[in-house]
Amino acid sequence: MLLTGVNLLLRFVGTSFQVYLSGRIGAEGIGLLQLVLSVGSMAMVAGMAGIRTATMYLTAEEVGRKHPGRILWVLSGCTKYSLVASTAVALLVYLFAPQICELWIGHPEVVDSVRLFAAFLPVNCLCGVMVGYFTGANRIGTLAAVEVAEQICTILCTIALLTFWAGHDAARSCQAVVMGSGMGTILTLTSLVILRLLERAPNSHKIPVAGRLKQTAIPLALADNLRTGISTVENLMVPKRLALYAGVVSPLAAFGTVCGMVFPILTFPMAILFGLTELLIPELARCNAAGSRDRITHLVKQSLRIALLFGSVCSCVLFLAAEPLCMKLYNNADAGRYLRWFAPLAVMLYCDMVTDAMIKGLGEQKASVRYNICTNFMDVVLLYLLLPLYGIVGYFISFTVTHVINFFLSLRRLLKITGIDIKISIPVRCILASCVAVWIAGFASAAFQVIAGVILLFCLLFLLNVVSKTDVAWLIGLIKKDRPG
Repeated sequence: MLLTGVNLLLRFVGTSFQVYLSGRIGAEGIGLLQLVLSVGSMAMVAGMAGIRTATMYLTAEEVGRKHPGRILWVLSGCTKYSLVASTAVALLVYLFAPQICELWIGHPEVVDSVRLFAAFLPVNCLCGVMVGYFTGANRIGTLAAVEVAEQICTILCTIALLTFWAGHDAARSCQAVVMGSGMGTILTLTSLVILRLLERAPNSHKIPVAGRLKQTAIPLALADNLRTGISTVENLMVPKRLALYAGVVSPLAAFGTVCGMVFPILTFPMAILFGLTELLIPELARCNAAGSRDRITHLVKQSLRIALLFGSVCSCVLFLAAEPLCMKLYNNADAGRYLRWFAPLAVMLYCDMVTDAMIKGLGEQKASVRYNICTNFMDVVLLYLLLPLYGIVGYFISFTVTHVINFFLSLRRLLKITGIDIKISIPVRCILASCVAVWIAGFASAAFQVIAGVILLFCLLFLLNVVSKTDVAWLIGLIKKDRPG
């Protein structure tokens, strides 16, 4: 509940801030910002070099072995590794920023934003080390408080810079966002280092960390870099290929509308499932190590059921509320139309999120990375071919095809390693109920369509025996504990 609540709060604040930015710099400014952040994301992954996850694993190992004194040497080794990797990447990005902005992004005016991101890169990566430590040490409450403070600091700094310095200039606005994010990261790093120094950790003899770090961080770094590199190429390519389609007036604005306006709303409800996915990974790992096959079967079936039902409800709400919601938030009719296209995919996206977490919990991280890399590469090929012919419709087709394939492969792998059989009739009845509920709700007045759609959906789910009284009692049991009289 803590993870879900904090992530929901951060998503809400982040989405609200995205709405503010879109109103401040417009669709084209959002598109330019997305391109800068795509390059920044690739640099971040390269500089991080798998150190966040590696620190988390190594810390968790020492905690599990009851050797808290050795964590000092783990943090020392991880910090040195992070400084070397992040500084090297930061120097490369800083020196080649003009070429990156001209040849990749296609907008030389954002060179200062890219260089500013490079300057903050070592701080971001060191912050990853500390976040990995606090996660591995199971200090979730501390991390949650610091993350909320970071978000507040980032937003306040960015708004101040936009108001008193950047104005409506797109290039300066990108610098303001990067600077605001950097100030929030500095606050997080400083807070976590101070909290670590205040801990009274016992002394321990020096232990070798380099070998263990090499085994954990480098494979993660290679996989993350490849996946992020393909994703960055995809984002940088979209506006250029969209420009070849005659029906698009401003390719950058179209790209910004989809990625900067539609996707934040589409993925916002995922915050509800965040706590589930975060806890599924260690829970399934423990069950797998103990050989608790019955427990694994129960968790997999219930988790997929929750994701299916939750995704169906969100899909209906997003579809029915798409146009008025986007007009209210962005005053952009195109965003509402695009959100209606993507809303039916929410069922699959939410189920895929939970499936991916369960695969990782069962020790199939390599399979998950393999599927993501293959489908990302396929996405690049499809976008290259479809965008000049069909514009945004081509983007939607590519997104749908690759995500369906990724979900199919992940679900197939999950069912294979668990030996579980899932009745296809349940998702079919659920999707049928969603379609009927949306169709009937469409006849209601605009003000009551969402309410009517949700009520109809729940009624149909009961009638089609997708949801039973037992399911409702189980859900209430998760929320409310029985107290002794």
